[in-house]
Amino acid sequence: PATARSALMFATIAATANSRTILYCVQDGVDLMVKGAVDREPDTKPGKPTLKQRLREAVESGIEFQVCSQSFANKGLKEDDLIPQAKITGAATLIDLALDSDGFLAF
Repeated sequence: PATARSALMFATIAATANSRTILYCVQDGVDLMVKGAVDREPDTKPGKPTLKQRLREAVESGIEFQVCSQSFANKGLKEDDLIPQAKITGAATLIDLALDSDGFLAF
């Protein structure tokens, strides 16, 4: 959860600075895009943002969410298992995004 919170926080900061921001989820990161997943986070310390808060902020800031199709398939998910903002894309999309970008962060 801590890594996911950080990824969402930095993505939100980038988006609010008017940068095109894409959160591309692979492996266990795909779990974050499953409906209701952020509601199952263990209790956080008082004053510490929850995953649900961070995801809401990210959605509101206009971040694009992409999910690796292979990771998605490996988890046995169905498209309607994902939050509405998540788009399933192939691994080549991630490579294209990285090659075309001015910069990126990886978590």
